[in-house]
Amino acid sequence: MAAEQAPTRLIQIGPKGGTKKEGFNLVTEKVVAVDIDAKQIEVELLAYEGKTVVLDVAEEALESLRKIKPGDGATLRVVEEDGKRVVKQFRIRAKDPNVVKVDAALLDLKDSHWLNRKYAVEVLGELRAAHAVKELVACLSDEVGDVRQRAYEALIKIGAPSVPEVIPLLVSDEDELRQFATEILRKIGKPAVEPLAMALANAQGPLRTRILKVLDRMGYKPKDM
Repeated sequence: MAAEQAPTRLIQIGPKGGTKKEGFNLVTEKVVAVDIDAKQIEVELLAYEGKTVVLDVAEEALESLRKIKPGDGATLRVVEEDGKRVVKQFRIRAKDPNVVKVDAALLDLKDSHWLNRKYAVEVLGELRAAHAVKELVACLSDEVGDVRQRAYEALIKIGAPSVPEVIPLLVSDEDELRQFATEILRKIGKPAVEPLAMALANAQGPLRTRILKVLDRMGYKPKDM
């Protein structure tokens, strides 16, 4: 990184009214340079071909910085501290564009703006991101109804991989979560039967009763009953 060149001004990624204090995600196509001693990274901005920005890296992210190489794509978690944008977390991005979208969406599930969480949930559902099931189940308890609804729809789209994580919600203390769980399992349909039967083998008490009710609603009955 040439000392005499001022880095390109980083375009603010945040809502109207000011910077997000908790930070934002910066997705870059390419890491241009890594300077461990200076604790800095230079990256090319995704939407501005050829333009780069130099960012300081926090102490807790230095170990990750050592693993990143020029040419890698990466998603960076950036926060503002003392007037500087500082990288707090790195995630090296795979070349597969769908993997890139999933990784970015998983980070956006933690975003403070509900529209970003909603969009992230939709992306994970459309891409049938099975490894995001736990995070999507957590979104069923989001404070915003639209996010909860999209998480419900995404888990149905993902199908059978959702079932083991959804089953425990059948005995949730929350009425909405119990209803979500029942309808998710019912709408997944036949692909949910085998995971439900496997869970039934070890279930006891109220959970066993709920699983049996769901299977009955779906038109299935265990052979030993």
